[in-house]
Amino acid sequence: MKKFFVLILCCACFSAVLTGQTKKAKGAQPLFTSNLSNADYDASVWSVDKSGVISATADQALWTNKEYENFELTLEFKTDKCTNSGVVIYATDKKDWIPNSVEIQIFDVYCVEHETKASTGTCGAVYGHLAPNAYQLVKKPGEWNTMKVTAKGKSIKVELNGKKITDMDMSKWTSGTVNPDGSAIPSWLPKPFSGIPTKGYIGFQGKHGQALIWFKNIKIKQL
Repeated sequence: MKKFFVLILCCACFSAVLTGQTKKAKGAQPLFTSNLSNADYDASVWSVDKSGVISATADQALWTNKEYENFELTLEFKTDKCTNSGVVIYATDKKDWIPNSVEIQIFDVYCVEHETKASTGTCGAVYGHLAPNAYQLVKKPGEWNTMKVTAKGKSIKVELNGKKITDMDMSKWTSGTVNPDGSAIPSWLPKPFSGIPTKGYIGFQGKHGQALIWFKNIKIKQL
């Protein structure tokens, strides 16, 4: 009986160790290496400094070199005056990504040239498709913001600075011209979200116009 009890105890300890390793393996990991060696990008446009801040000098995207599905993506971003950028998920074509992906908008809402209302083009929106339920949660240019994008199949949820602001069920977007609420979808986004694959590359939009964008602490957790 004593030997049997010891055997059970050893098995339980071994199981606990394995469980701990599994949990560790499934935890959030940096999406990119410190020198962007696992990224797909133009080195003349994108760079990373010694503190880990990633920035761009032109309107080109920085991409993962592998596809992802069912994940939680966390990051920090800092806007410039009139920044218009975004986090791109489910991209199946990196060269023609705009109609073949889902973009979570990053936007300087304090810019006088931008709309001053919650819309499908404001910060935290699923661009062109779903406005956030709260407006002006993004901080002023020069201050760091936190964003979390949880993508699980056709479910996309966005948190901005700790607030849940966007919750999308892509299966409801069966039209490529009109959103479920009746608003128009931009003509350059003609593919119904209900049919878009939910596995693809993750990207970050670079400098748009004259406005810069900065990213850091980008991490991913597989779900």
